[in-house]
Amino acid sequence: MEPMRPALATLRLAAPRQAYRPFYQCLHTTAARCATPLPHPSVPGPPPETPTPAATDALDRVARKRRQAGMLQQAQEARTSSKTTTIFKKRFWKDVTVKEADDGFHVYLDSRPVRTPDKEILTVPFSKPQLATAIALEWDLLLSAQQALKTHYIPMTSIAARATDIEAADASGNERIRNDIVKMLLEYLATDTMLCWAPEKVLNESLRDGKTLRNLQEEAAMKIIAYLTTHVWPGVQIKPTLDDSIVPMSQPEMTTEVIHGWCMGLPAYELAGLERAVLASKSLLVGVRLIHEWGEAFANTRKTSNGRRFGIEEAAEASTLEVRWQTGQWGEVEDTHDVEKEDLRRQLGSAIILVGGDSS
Repeated sequence: MEPMRPALATLRLAAPRQAYRPFYQCLHTTAARCATPLPHPSVPGPPPETPTPAATDALDRVARKRRQAGMLQQAQEARTSSKTTTIFKKRFWKDVTVKEADDGFHVYLDSRPVRTPDKEILTVPFSKPQLATAIALEWDLLLSAQQALKTHYIPMTSIAARATDIEAADASGNERIRNDIVKMLLEYLATDTMLCWAPEKVLNESLRDGKTLRNLQEEAAMKIIAYLTTHVWPGVQIKPTLDDSIVPMSQPEMTTEVIHGWCMGLPAYELAGLERAVLASKSLLVGVRLIHEWGEAFANTRKTSNGRRFGIEEAAEASTLEVRWQTGQWGEVEDTHDVEKEDLRRQLGSAIILVGGDSS
């Protein structure tokens, strides 16, 4: 018995041999049925009519535009005439000067001294005239008092106030601020960017000057580790956190104890500078190397060398090695990578100015 043909069949009609082209036509036996619209239970009545623009006179349109422009102008005048806005729109000082006091340098806005968030007069030690000058310069560059409310406009003032707060807390016997900072620094050591290396074997990895990303990371990290284990923490062993594994490895207990004790013994200005350098570079090793190279407290113990010191560029390049590798391969994002690059150098520079002194 011949099987039943499906409802949908495909037939090919042959054309003459000299111009043979296959032709496909779909045949179906389904009866055509029109859709029956049903009323929606939540919408009573027929659908609304299509909206049509109302016929208006040209003079009416002009009058409406004028009324809108007048309302906009009134709103702008109300905002500019506000007393609060007027206070912060312009700076209330003309000249910025640095004056010597009995306890250090003070920065004055006309006759008003710059104060810390605790309303205390900001005092800079006599050994740091460059810090007082930098604070005065950034206040002289402000265009309004409102800008002084944003810390990125006054990086030197904010970091100097932080050091003053640490110094005042230490003098009063309150170690809470110092303990919190050191705890944060040790947390960064557990995920230090200089100790998180790429795997040795990566498929289709590109080379740069014949070196892989792993080679460059090891080279940069070993230079910093060699300096720290020689001049800062002699005999301490520092291991990579990520090395061919996705599970972070903790540092030896002795290493953690030595670094903890060293950070707890830092002077207030060096501790504040180290805090900012670590937060900016995401690396405790880079921050310690930078502070030890420029800190006034280490001027007598620091080994002098004829070569170039570990400065802003070296610290920035070491802490952004992987980012520079990726942007070199895939390109930079405008207004993102370039802004972060300059902001990192600004943060590291403020730490150097803070910890430096006459004897640095």
